Amino acid sequence: MAAKRSSPQCIPATPDGRYFVVRGRLWRKSNPELGNAERERLVRELMAARRAVRNAKGNREAMAEARRRVDEAKVDLGERGEVWWTDGSPDYNRHMAKNTPYADWFAGPPK
Repeated sequence: MAAKRSSPQCIPATPDGRYFVVRGRLWRKSNPELGNAERERLVRELMAARRAVRNAKGNREAMAEARRRVDEAKVDLGERGEVWWTDGSPDYNRHMAKNTPYADWFAGPPK
């Protein structure tokens, strides 16, 4: 499971659909309850904000504003901030999979 992945189709997702894994680290997925139009709008805003980060190099005020926009878009998508699931499970965003309840799943079948 820990092999390098090169395309989005190969990036593993946890069985519950809450996270994807890159280099052994869990990253929270977007809220699946978002409608397509809303998701597309938020992704466009996120990409524009990321371009603003790139273009703000050397300008502290512009960089702070661009990073605020990135964070806001990620919160609105459900990737940051309050979790989008309702069963009370904790958030393991940015944790190493091997240090979470997903460790056995991530390790894969016994060899």
